[in-house]
Amino acid sequence: MLSFVYEIYGFEETSMEKNYFNNRLAGITAIRNSAIFRRIFEIEKSPPTPFLTKEGERIKSKFSIKIDFKSKKMWYKLFKFILIGLVVGLVAILLLFAWFSKDLPNPTNVVRRNGFTSRIYDRNGALIYDVYKDAKREPVVWADVPDYLKKATIAVEDKDFYKHAGFDPLAPVRIIKNIFYFKKITGGSTLTQQLVKNVLLNSDVTVTRKIKEFILSVQIEAKYKKDEILLMYLNEAPYGGASWGVGFAAEQYFGKKVKDLTFVESVILAGLPQRPNVYSPFSKTPKAYVERSAHVLTRMVEDGHITPDQKIEAQKELENYKFYENKTQLLSPHFVFWVKDILIEKYGEDVVDGAGLKITTTLDLTIQNEVQKIVSEEIDKSEKLGISNGAAMVIDPTNGQVLAMVGSRGYNSDKTDGKFNVVTQGLRQPGSAIKPITYLMAIKKGYTAASLIMDTPVTFLSTSPGQKDYSPQNYTGKFLGPLSLRQALGNSINTTAVKTLARVGISNMLKQAFDMGLMTLEPTTENLKRFGYAVTLGGADVYMIDLASAYGAFANGGKRFDLVGILKVEDQKGRVLEEYKEVSGKQVMTPQEAFIISNILSDNSAREITFGAVNLLNITGYQVAVKTGTTNDKRDNWTIGWTPNLLVSVWVGNNDNSPMGKVASGVSGASPIWRRIMLSTTKTRNKQDFPIPDKIISLEVDKISGYLSHDGFASRQEYFIDGTQMVGTDLIHLQAKVCKDKAGLATPEDVANNNFNTKEFFKFSEDDPVSTDGKNRWQEGIDGWIATRADKDKYFPPTDYCRTDGMVTVNFDSPSDRQTVSNNFDIKISTSSLKKINEVKLWVNGNETKTWNERPFETSLHLDDGLYTLKVKATDKDGASNEREIKIGVNKPWDWTPSPTPAPTLTPLPVIPSST
Repeated sequence: MLSFVYEIYGFEETSMEKNYFNNRLAGITAIRNSAIFRRIFEIEKSPPTPFLTKEGERIKSKFSIKIDFKSKKMWYKLFKFILIGLVVGLVAILLLFAWFSKDLPNPTNVVRRNGFTSRIYDRNGALIYDVYKDAKREPVVWADVPDYLKKATIAVEDKDFYKHAGFDPLAPVRIIKNIFYFKKITGGSTLTQQLVKNVLLNSDVTVTRKIKEFILSVQIEAKYKKDEILLMYLNEAPYGGASWGVGFAAEQYFGKKVKDLTFVESVILAGLPQRPNVYSPFSKTPKAYVERSAHVLTRMVEDGHITPDQKIEAQKELENYKFYENKTQLLSPHFVFWVKDILIEKYGEDVVDGAGLKITTTLDLTIQNEVQKIVSEEIDKSEKLGISNGAAMVIDPTNGQVLAMVGSRGYNSDKTDGKFNVVTQGLRQPGSAIKPITYLMAIKKGYTAASLIMDTPVTFLSTSPGQKDYSPQNYTGKFLGPLSLRQALGNSINTTAVKTLARVGISNMLKQAFDMGLMTLEPTTENLKRFGYAVTLGGADVYMIDLASAYGAFANGGKRFDLVGILKVEDQKGRVLEEYKEVSGKQVMTPQEAFIISNILSDNSAREITFGAVNLLNITGYQVAVKTGTTNDKRDNWTIGWTPNLLVSVWVGNNDNSPMGKVASGVSGASPIWRRIMLSTTKTRNKQDFPIPDKIISLEVDKISGYLSHDGFASRQEYFIDGTQMVGTDLIHLQAKVCKDKAGLATPEDVANNNFNTKEFFKFSEDDPVSTDGKNRWQEGIDGWIATRADKDKYFPPTDYCRTDGMVTVNFDSPSDRQTVSNNFDIKISTSSLKKINEVKLWVNGNETKTWNERPFETSLHLDDGLYTLKVKATDKDGASNEREIKIGVNKPWDWTPSPTPAPTLTPLPVIPSST
């Protein structure tokens, strides 16, 4: 008689654990008391014995089963029980498999088709960012996996990997044993089962999950080769942090590709997947990898993959191994997230985050790093000016490609919200940086760089009840008087910009700005109501990225390009999803107009009044157009400049829109940053000057009036779009013959006798294009400015002769004697007399043409091409008179003589002798 005793010992636990163990014991007792159990082993039914008493006293409970092995009846019953059990078990297993299989994922999904990390590169192939959702994955191919990594992984994780069918046959026994002894449900998971857990299931420790894992493992083993399964495991195993798969793990820990791993590095990686949060050298236990790697080496020796000597040599390296320090995190984050948003809008977030895309961008990482460094350093210096943040971008204006984008002083800055991208997200006022668009509209309407604009006080009446009249002020608080358009734009004068806007129209300026890409300046009804003349001084919000795109047109012959950040997108298999192709761009201004604006803003002498001859805006050896801008309340400060193949835009200020210090300006705020970036980046580009397009001519013009140079007055060279240059007599900058000893014009007789002096005069006048009451406030401003001048006399050229002997004098002021004029020209006559001039008559070639009885003695004539004699006669109230006669040519020299018609040549006829 063989007997055995099965004993269960109780121990003190919490009440919850009492109930748990009592329930388990009750189940076991129920099995013991079942009819079939008692029939086989011939035992009596016994009441359930509690595992623990209610009082928690420790008790010992046991029961014994006695079996008579000599009884044939007992053996028959036992065999019958086992057979029935096998049949029932087999059916139960089949039903179990069928039940769990119906909700299982497709085993082919173990081949990952998504969840791969997309990678963003700069234009030269440098990695700048990994895009992933929950985990970084970079799949590798079998040929790139070192043999030692394969062997080390198998040795430590699943030594019988190439022998089993996806599961450990003894694992179910261990599971049943653990259930019976109330232990944690565990089993020796094979590599295949780990792969299933990592890809198809979760990590829940339950019987249900284990059964599903078993079924899927068997299916996968039947479908895929062992090498394929091992490679899938290596691409899916967790290696610490966000790195899943050996591809990223090799880069994270060693800074290299998988194929370049050494033996020791392979051993370290193989030991991580079991507990990566513990064994990772970047975890809270940075040395735990040493013991774990030693264990891997031991297993490799046991399996014959390496020799004991190799193990000893490898262990020497482990203790002080220097892991890779990745210092390239968050490279160009503002640019990256801008590009990522573009991709998500096009492909969707799931594709961008998990399709393993390869994205090649326009970014030049070398330029980007330098720009970020400059911005950070200069903002640190500018904190004393009340400046806490800065942003910059660099683009290629010939195609709109973004070479660098710095959205803040530092992405992780604790001094401002560094994650906010001022370039793409910040609506900021551009200040005077918007003025070039206003002057561009003036060029479009026929103004030239030489056109005279008066920098004098001006007031614009309010058109809305309750609003004050608008009187623009200059940055310096002073008025400069007569300025050329070149000087007005170059020196960033406020009054002239507002006057120019009044002439060209707010709606036209907004339309031009919108066409150039400034989306917030669309000439909508709302904007036209909201914006006044101050819009030309930057009184409207724009995005920095739009301003850079718009001004790229000035650099590129009038062609604007949408900014581009992406050169190529490839899927995981290398198929090209999209690729940058050159486009023609949008012509938003003529090449001639773009050249005039860029030429003005690259002229260092044109900005001397405001910035001085030596300034931060002048880049020696390069032709660089540049414009600064500062808002009146000093909340925004800009510098934007360009060459034909490079544009740099810089902003400084405060994210919370608080004002900067009083001393902050375009020169002290943004310009130092802009200059350093420009000096750095111009070295990387081919040196180019702005090409002079056709129909651009250069003429010598009067420095003040812009008319063609004359009378020896100071002059300069100026560019014109052919046909827009000013011709005819200069009516602004005058040279008059005056009496030597008296005020007034010298009479013709005095001039003939050389009894006169030559004197310089200016005659400044402007119409008021926005006056609604007939009052010329623009001229009032000019007259008020003249009144403050010490040399005010030169602004009032004489119109009368100085003679006082009663003689009547009359003269042609325009045209002058022997002048060539066009078909349409003006007649201006001046007279002098002690008495009132009652009548002035004009004759053209003896034909009376015009009679005046009061001043001014002016008219316009149209004459056909030819030679003409003009005569004028003036008569005073006493009948005294005088006359003057001049000769002119209309589209011909005044003394033009037609070429005589050649007389026909007579050829003598031959003499025919008479016949005899």
